[in-house]
Amino acid sequence: MSRINSTHSRMLFLSILSIIGVVAASCGENQSTTDSSNITQALSGGNTEGFKRADTQRDFIFPQDFGPHSDFQTEWWYYTGNLSTKDGRNFGYQLTFFRRALSPDEIERESRWATSDIYFAHFALTDVESGQFYSNERWSRGAAGLAGSQSYPFKVWIDNWSVTGNGEIVRLSAQDDEFSIELTLKSEKPIVLQGDKGLSQKSAEPGNASYYFSQTRLKSSGTISIGGNNFGVSGLSWLDREWSTSALGENQEGWDWFSIQLDDGREIMLYQLRLKGGGVDPYSSGSYIKNYGSVKQLNAGDFEINSIDTWKSPATGIIYPSKWEISIHDYNLALTVTPFLKNQEVNLSFTYWEGAVKVTGDGLSGKGYVELTGY
Repeated sequence: MSRINSTHSRMLFLSILSIIGVVAASCGENQSTTDSSNITQALSGGNTEGFKRADTQRDFIFPQDFGPHSDFQTEWWYYTGNLSTKDGRNFGYQLTFFRRALSPDEIERESRWATSDIYFAHFALTDVESGQFYSNERWSRGAAGLAGSQSYPFKVWIDNWSVTGNGEIVRLSAQDDEFSIELTLKSEKPIVLQGDKGLSQKSAEPGNASYYFSQTRLKSSGTISIGGNNFGVSGLSWLDREWSTSALGENQEGWDWFSIQLDDGREIMLYQLRLKGGGVDPYSSGSYIKNYGSVKQLNAGDFEINSIDTWKSPATGIIYPSKWEISIHDYNLALTVTPFLKNQEVNLSFTYWEGAVKVTGDGLSGKGYVELTGY
């Protein structure tokens, strides 16, 4: 992995937070930073002039929409999953790629290093048996082949971290000094258009929305490596795919996001948007996916998420909710969601909690992932 010095790394990080093009123009690539910030601010702030907004329904085109949408300011490819070996050793993983535009216009420059896009990626692994959580990140400009995204063939990458394929079948590859994954994912259900036919409104302000689709049951297999030890694994993954320009409102502090894959073949996605003064925004939303793939959209009044435990990070001092009771009224569902490990805090350039969870209920079982931001 190529590296740059800490001064250039700091400048690259600030370019994301402030969207200052002149700073980004002098940055390097593929580097972690030491200061941590709020990911909700970084992905919702900045000058949005000239970018398209998610303000009306659109026609989704596949596999094209797996690729980039450069006329929007921010987008991400968000893979999470729960995998296990044949003898029952459990792992969770997250591999996420973000694209953040510095300008809505393609500017012709002489240098092949010049770019209007910054890419960054987070890679995390939960080893349940050992109680260890690993995470790392990469940053790069979208130029000179260092990082980028494309539709045909589908690919998003930073250095040797990548997702490639055709949407129905994709391959994830990420190698780090201590841990790595090589996985093949195959979709077992139709694509779910979240929100209102793919338009996911995040607050009352016009344009504070994203285009959002998910693949909720991706049959997964491959290899996880930790410290030179290889583990053949299989299980299920989940993709969340979103693009937007300034998706959150000024009074929103962060979100709690849940993806749940029940062993009986159903899936549930829920997110609640937390308000700065306390309480939950009525634009919180979700979806209930039946065994055969049909989808029921859920509004904020259709479900309840109650935290019943907390965990304080020894690294940051942040107190996160750490166990939940979830009720979905129309489907008579009462679920308890428990982290496999309490410490699954991603403490990189951005600090948030993202981790593998187990799900139990009356005659029900499953696994999932939870993301907590803005704490």
